[in-house]
Amino acid sequence: MVEHDVLDATRAAYDAAAPLYAQLFREELRDRPMDRAILGAFAEVVGASGDGQVADLGCGPGHITAYLDELGLAVFGVDASPAMIELARHAYPGLRFDVGSMAAVDIADGVLGGVLSRWSVIHTPPRELPVILAEFYRVLAPGGHLLIGFSASDDPSHPTQVFDHAVAPAYRWWPDHLAATLRESGLAEVGRMVRQPQPTDRRQFQEIHLLARKG
Repeated sequence: MVEHDVLDATRAAYDAAAPLYAQLFREELRDRPMDRAILGAFAEVVGASGDGQVADLGCGPGHITAYLDELGLAVFGVDASPAMIELARHAYPGLRFDVGSMAAVDIADGVLGGVLSRWSVIHTPPRELPVILAEFYRVLAPGGHLLIGFSASDDPSHPTQVFDHAVAPAYRWWPDHLAATLRESGLAEVGRMVRQPQPTDRRQFQEIHLLARKG
Protein backbone atom coordinates (compact mmCIF):
# COMPACT_ATOMS: atom_id res chain seq x y z
CA MET A 1 0.00 0.00 0.00
CA VAL A 2 1.32 3.44 -0.91
CA GLU A 3 1.95 5.50 2.22
CA HIS A 4 -0.90 7.90 2.97
CA ASP A 5 1.41 10.67 4.21
CA VAL A 6 3.18 10.72 0.83
CA LEU A 7 -0.14 10.87 -1.01
CA ASP A 8 -1.53 13.55 1.29
CA ALA A 9 1.56 15.76 1.00
CA THR A 10 1.64 15.44 -2.79
CA ARG A 11 -2.10 16.14 -3.07
CA ALA A 12 -1.82 19.25 -0.92
CA ALA A 13 1.15 20.54 -2.89
CA TYR A 14 -0.64 20.14 -6.22
CA ASP A 15 -3.82 21.69 -4.87
CA ALA A 16 -1.79 24.78 -4.00
CA ALA A 17 0.03 24.83 -7.36
CA ALA A 18 -2.94 23.93 -9.58
CA PRO A 19 -3.75 27.34 -11.15
CA LEU A 20 -0.11 28.09 -12.01
CA TYR A 21 0.48 24.52 -13.23
CA ALA A 22 -2.52 24.70 -15.56
CA GLN A 23 -1.35 28.02 -16.95
CA LEU A 24 2.20 26.79 -17.56
CA PHE A 25 1.35 23.46 -19.18
CA ARG A 26 -1.93 24.04 -21.04
CA GLU A 27 -0.10 24.50 -24.37
CA GLU A 28 2.88 22.23 -23.68
CA LEU A 29 2.26 19.92 -26.65
CA ARG A 30 2.40 22.77 -29.15
CA ASP A 31 6.22 22.75 -29.24
CA ARG A 32 6.67 19.03 -28.56
CA PRO A 33 6.23 17.11 -31.82
CA MET A 34 7.80 13.95 -30.38
CA ASP A 35 5.34 13.92 -27.50
CA ARG A 36 2.47 14.37 -29.93
CA ALA A 37 3.87 11.49 -31.99
CA ILE A 38 4.04 9.02 -29.10
CA LEU A 39 0.58 10.00 -27.90
CA GLY A 40 -0.64 9.47 -31.45
CA ALA A 41 0.97 6.03 -31.58
CA PHE A 42 -0.64 5.18 -28.24
CA ALA A 43 -4.04 6.27 -29.56
CA GLU A 44 -3.55 4.18 -32.70
CA VAL A 45 -2.62 0.93 -30.94
CA VAL A 46 -5.40 1.33 -28.39
CA GLY A 47 -7.93 2.08 -31.10
CA ALA A 48 -6.79 -0.90 -33.16
CA SER A 49 -7.25 -3.32 -30.29
CA GLY A 50 -10.89 -2.52 -29.53
CA ASP A 51 -13.34 -0.01 -28.13
CA GLY A 52 -12.18 -0.01 -24.50
CA GLN A 53 -12.02 3.17 -22.48
CA VAL A 54 -8.74 4.92 -21.69
CA ALA A 55 -7.84 6.36 -18.28
CA ASP A 56 -5.42 9.28 -17.98
CA LEU A 57 -4.20 8.55 -14.46
CA GLY A 58 -2.65 11.61 -12.90
CA CYS A 59 -4.35 13.84 -15.44
CA GLY A 60 -3.66 17.16 -13.72
CA PRO A 61 -5.66 20.00 -15.32
CA GLY A 62 -6.84 17.73 -18.14
CA HIS A 63 -5.03 19.09 -21.19
CA ILE A 64 -3.58 15.72 -22.22
CA THR A 65 -6.91 14.00 -21.58
CA ALA A 66 -8.47 16.50 -23.96
CA TYR A 67 -5.77 15.81 -26.55
CA LEU A 68 -6.47 12.07 -26.43
CA ASP A 69 -10.16 12.84 -26.86
CA GLU A 70 -9.26 14.82 -30.00
CA LEU A 71 -7.42 11.72 -31.23
CA GLY A 72 -10.64 9.74 -31.00
CA LEU A 73 -10.23 7.85 -27.73
CA ALA A 74 -12.99 7.34 -25.18
CA VAL A 75 -10.91 8.86 -22.41
CA PHE A 76 -11.47 10.11 -18.88
CA GLY A 77 -9.09 11.63 -16.35
CA VAL A 78 -8.29 10.79 -12.74
CA ASP A 79 -6.16 12.83 -10.35
CA ALA A 80 -5.56 12.88 -6.60
CA SER A 81 -5.79 16.68 -6.48
CA PRO A 82 -9.35 18.04 -6.16
CA ALA A 83 -8.12 21.44 -7.31
CA MET A 84 -6.70 19.95 -10.51
CA ILE A 85 -9.93 18.09 -11.19
CA GLU A 86 -11.96 21.26 -10.66
CA LEU A 87 -9.80 23.08 -13.23
CA ALA A 88 -10.08 20.17 -15.68
CA ARG A 89 -13.87 20.03 -15.39
CA HIS A 90 -14.09 23.79 -15.97
CA ALA A 91 -11.74 23.76 -18.97
CA TYR A 92 -13.18 20.63 -20.62
CA PRO A 93 -16.82 20.31 -19.54
CA GLY A 94 -17.57 17.62 -22.11
CA LEU A 95 -15.12 15.16 -20.57
CA ARG A 96 -15.23 13.08 -17.39
CA PHE A 97 -12.77 13.82 -14.58
CA ASP A 98 -12.70 12.05 -11.21
CA VAL A 99 -10.77 12.56 -7.98
CA GLY A 100 -8.91 9.36 -7.17
CA SER A 101 -5.65 7.59 -6.39
CA MET A 102 -3.52 5.61 -8.83
CA ALA A 103 -2.89 3.11 -6.04
CA ALA A 104 -6.60 2.23 -5.77
CA VAL A 105 -8.41 3.14 -8.98
CA ASP A 106 -12.21 2.99 -8.80
CA ILE A 107 -12.43 0.88 -11.97
CA ALA A 108 -13.40 -2.78 -12.39
CA ASP A 109 -10.80 -5.39 -13.32
CA GLY A 110 -9.78 -5.70 -16.95
CA VAL A 111 -12.04 -3.07 -18.53
CA LEU A 112 -9.64 -0.48 -19.96
CA GLY A 113 -8.13 -0.53 -23.42
CA GLY A 114 -5.43 1.89 -22.35
CA VAL A 115 -3.82 3.68 -19.42
CA LEU A 116 -1.80 6.86 -19.72
CA SER A 117 0.56 7.70 -16.88
CA ARG A 118 2.45 10.77 -18.04
CA TRP A 119 4.83 12.00 -15.35
CA SER A 120 2.25 10.90 -12.77
CA VAL A 121 4.44 8.26 -11.08
CA ILE A 122 7.39 10.57 -10.45
CA HIS A 123 6.28 11.29 -6.88
CA THR A 124 5.90 7.61 -6.01
CA PRO A 125 8.71 6.33 -3.76
CA PRO A 126 10.57 3.62 -5.75
CA ARG A 127 9.77 0.84 -3.27
CA GLU A 128 6.06 1.57 -3.80
CA LEU A 129 6.08 1.75 -7.60
CA PRO A 130 5.13 -1.96 -8.01
CA VAL A 131 1.84 -1.22 -6.19
CA ILE A 132 0.97 1.38 -8.83
CA LEU A 133 2.01 -0.84 -11.73
CA ALA A 134 -0.02 -3.73 -10.34
CA GLU A 135 -3.05 -1.44 -10.33
CA PHE A 136 -2.40 -0.46 -13.96
CA TYR A 137 -2.22 -4.17 -14.80
CA ARG A 138 -5.45 -4.89 -12.92
CA VAL A 139 -7.58 -2.33 -14.74
CA LEU A 140 -6.24 -3.07 -18.24
CA ALA A 141 -7.98 -5.61 -20.43
CA PRO A 142 -5.84 -8.37 -21.98
CA GLY A 143 -4.03 -6.75 -24.89
CA GLY A 144 -4.51 -3.29 -23.38
CA HIS A 145 -1.67 -0.77 -23.52
CA LEU A 146 0.08 1.43 -20.97
CA LEU A 147 2.02 4.54 -21.94
CA ILE A 148 4.17 5.75 -19.05
CA GLY A 149 6.29 8.90 -19.12
CA PHE A 150 9.09 9.80 -16.71
CA SER A 151 12.50 11.42 -16.43
CA ALA A 152 15.56 9.20 -16.76
CA SER A 153 18.33 8.78 -14.21
CA ASP A 154 21.89 9.30 -15.39
CA ASP A 155 23.58 6.05 -14.42
CA PRO A 156 22.42 2.41 -14.67
CA SER A 157 24.17 1.70 -11.38
CA HIS A 158 21.67 4.13 -9.76
CA PRO A 159 18.30 2.91 -11.04
CA THR A 160 16.46 5.68 -9.20
CA GLN A 161 17.50 9.21 -8.28
CA VAL A 162 15.79 12.02 -6.40
CA PHE A 163 15.50 15.35 -8.20
CA ASP A 164 14.48 18.87 -7.24
CA HIS A 165 10.89 19.00 -8.42
CA ALA A 166 9.23 22.34 -7.70
CA VAL A 167 6.03 20.87 -6.23
CA ALA A 168 6.87 17.70 -4.29
CA PRO A 169 9.75 15.22 -3.80
CA ALA A 170 10.27 13.36 -7.08
CA TYR A 171 12.20 10.47 -8.58
CA ARG A 172 13.65 9.55 -11.94
CA TRP A 173 14.42 6.03 -13.18
CA TRP A 174 16.94 4.27 -15.36
CA PRO A 175 14.71 3.25 -18.31
CA ASP A 176 15.77 -0.40 -18.43
CA HIS A 177 15.12 -0.71 -14.70
CA LEU A 178 11.59 0.63 -15.04
CA ALA A 179 10.99 -1.57 -18.09
CA ALA A 180 12.04 -4.59 -16.02
CA THR A 181 9.66 -3.54 -13.24
CA LEU A 182 6.89 -3.35 -15.84
CA ARG A 183 7.71 -6.91 -16.98
CA GLU A 184 7.54 -8.13 -13.41
CA SER A 185 4.06 -6.58 -13.21
CA GLY A 186 2.92 -8.43 -16.36
CA LEU A 187 3.35 -5.50 -18.77
CA ALA A 188 5.73 -6.18 -21.66
CA GLU A 189 7.50 -3.26 -23.30
CA VAL A 190 6.69 -2.87 -26.99
CA GLY A 191 8.52 0.39 -27.64
CA ARG A 192 10.05 3.49 -26.15
CA MET A 193 10.73 7.10 -27.05
CA VAL A 194 13.74 8.99 -25.71
CA ARG A 195 13.73 12.77 -25.85
CA GLN A 196 17.08 14.43 -25.27
CA PRO A 197 17.10 17.62 -23.20
CA GLN A 198 17.29 20.89 -25.07
CA PRO A 199 19.96 23.46 -24.16
CA THR A 200 17.26 25.77 -22.79
CA ASP A 201 15.68 23.10 -20.56
CA ARG A 202 16.09 23.81 -16.85
CA ARG A 203 16.68 20.14 -16.11
CA GLN A 204 19.11 18.31 -18.35
CA PHE A 205 17.37 14.93 -18.07
CA GLN A 206 16.31 12.57 -20.80
CA GLU A 207 12.54 12.23 -20.99
CA ILE A 208 11.27 8.72 -21.60
CA HIS A 209 7.98 7.26 -22.75
CA LEU A 210 7.60 3.48 -22.47
CA LEU A 211 4.75 1.76 -24.31
CA ALA A 212 3.83 -1.60 -22.76
CA ARG A 213 1.17 -4.22 -23.37
CA LYS A 214 -0.73 -6.51 -21.02
CA GLY A 215 -0.55 -10.10 -22.24
